[in-house]
Amino acid sequence: MISDEFKDITPYSGDELYEAIERLKSNKSFIKSASEMVFTDHFNLVSTVKKHALQRKLFDALDQVHTVDEFQANVTSKILIKQVLKNSTDGFTYEGLEHLKKGNAYFFFSNHRDIVLDCALLNEVLGNEGYGYTEIAIGDNLLLNQLSKDLFKLNGGVTVKRSLPMREKFHESKKLSSYFYETIAHRKKSMWVAQKSGRAKDGIDVTSPAIIKMLYMSQKSSGMSFHQLLEDCTIVPVAVSYQYDPCDINKGRETLSHYLKGFYNKKKYEDMINVLRGIRKQKGHVHLYVGEPLDPGLTDHLAVAREIDRQIHLGYKLWDTNYIAYDQVTGGNRFSAHYDESAREKFNDRYRGLTPELRSFIMDSYANPVKMYLKELEH
Repeated sequence: MISDEFKDITPYSGDELYEAIERLKSNKSFIKSASEMVFTDHFNLVSTVKKHALQRKLFDALDQVHTVDEFQANVTSKILIKQVLKNSTDGFTYEGLEHLKKGNAYFFFSNHRDIVLDCALLNEVLGNEGYGYTEIAIGDNLLLNQLSKDLFKLNGGVTVKRSLPMREKFHESKKLSSYFYETIAHRKKSMWVAQKSGRAKDGIDVTSPAIIKMLYMSQKSSGMSFHQLLEDCTIVPVAVSYQYDPCDINKGRETLSHYLKGFYNKKKYEDMINVLRGIRKQKGHVHLYVGEPLDPGLTDHLAVAREIDRQIHLGYKLWDTNYIAYDQVTGGNRFSAHYDESAREKFNDRYRGLTPELRSFIMDSYANPVKMYLKELEH
């Protein structure tokens, strides 16, 4: 049972879940969005018969949903994610499941490149391989309307309240951390969190130690040791790597605006537009790496964050796009054996016509994973 203290941040269950299911079935925007995910750029060419068939398939699946896990399995995985991978990637691979034990609960700390797919791909792998689905921590900035709220909470979404005054934010962060602990240690349900707030727009994956520190603070008053915390909440790093980032240009514009102007005016539905762009647009090859559970003997939150970073930097799959960008940024040909001229031309054609500043930022964002990998090897 989940304490009433957490009801405002937890995924749907009971009557809330059934009410959300009924709202989805009557929401034309959900049906249209789901169809666009399945049929991607060919949506306008798809016959009405096929669209109606998909709608019937969705409704049949929704009628069988009684838990969040069933929604993730029967709707998100079987109908949506499999089609997304088929339509917008050149292949999806994964490794590292030998590090996990079925039946155990884990606290997955992931690098963060795509708003939805990073956690969805981990759940796709875990669910299909019999490890069970995770709950996922998501910012309340994504809960823009009832439809987005329903979809996230039906997918195991746990609300991270970001738009709060500092004092309230501390209280909510401690409550959220208590929920993380309760979920993993007592309910034996795995949890996914991004290693830091927001996506890594510059390609640099660094863990915020504050997440681990707050997790410990939520339990410290009970006399729990840091070692016991890590025993109870087994932390596992996760690295997701995309050959092409569908939102790379948008990320570059946002970051450069902050750098040049000191601010960026984000439009109301921009995050949701980026969600759809990340889902529907071409990503090339995609790889998921599941790291090794962290040693509970690590001494503090800084050591934990450093080990998460180390595993993500070494486990991140480097694609030809990363090597091309690295050689171009450094002015050498150190990794020329990892790509050919046609791949280099395809990569550069993607960014022709951009300002030199924007193009330079994007090149750096693809080169930085190589730099982080090389730095870890030096250590």
